[in-house]
Amino acid sequence: MPHRLGPGLLAGLLVTGVAFAQELPLFDAHLHYSDTAQQAHTADEALALMDRAGVRRALLSSTPNEGTVTLFEKAPGRIVPFLRPYRTRDDIATWTQDAAIVRYVEQELGRGIYRGIGEFHLRAGEAASPVVRQIVTLAERKNLILHAHADAQAVEELLRLAARVRILWAHAGLSAGPKAVRGLLESFPALFVELALRSDIAPGGQLDPEWQALFLRHPDRFLVGTDT
Repeated sequence: MPHRLGPGLLAGLLVTGVAFAQELPLFDAHLHYSDTAQQAHTADEALALMDRAGVRRALLSSTPNEGTVTLFEKAPGRIVPFLRPYRTRDDIATWTQDAAIVRYVEQELGRGIYRGIGEFHLRAGEAASPVVRQIVTLAERKNLILHAHADAQAVEELLRLAARVRILWAHAGLSAGPKAVRGLLESFPALFVELALRSDIAPGGQLDPEWQALFLRHPDRFLVGTDT
């Protein structure tokens, strides 16, 4: 879901992003251009904000998905479009039990632009639902990545179901510690992790030693994200 940033925090992120981007271009692995963002910013303004933050490319999803389509059509070389299984925000809590979602996803995939499905919310026990199983089958058939907002138990259930599908774990589960993340990374080679909203990884601006050791152990399995 999109998160609003206060002016001071946004300004700080932009200044930090510009300074950092002078050394390293940023790929934001968790960005949204949902209805509230579209009301606040035109597509050109959204791309200009990415410029100011030093974000060269971004994995983008939105509710509804028209926001993603709009930004992708504006900057196809810059936006990596993902398809959310949500027609409206009301679907967030119910999509895993709604057979109509599968038809909606199949129809949207007909656009031929999407590189993955998500970000979607998944609770423990929901990976066993027929809807989730069908979404996994679609991802397997079309070689799509699944971007899952899930805790450690839910993402492990999804990993066991989708053994042949690459999964990007949103927020590193929001609360999963480095030991839990390491266990899943080493058990499931198709798992990748993005770190949006995980300020606990570097409290006070200092990288936690356990997380640092994990990043050095698996440097090709982590992505930066903002969830903005």
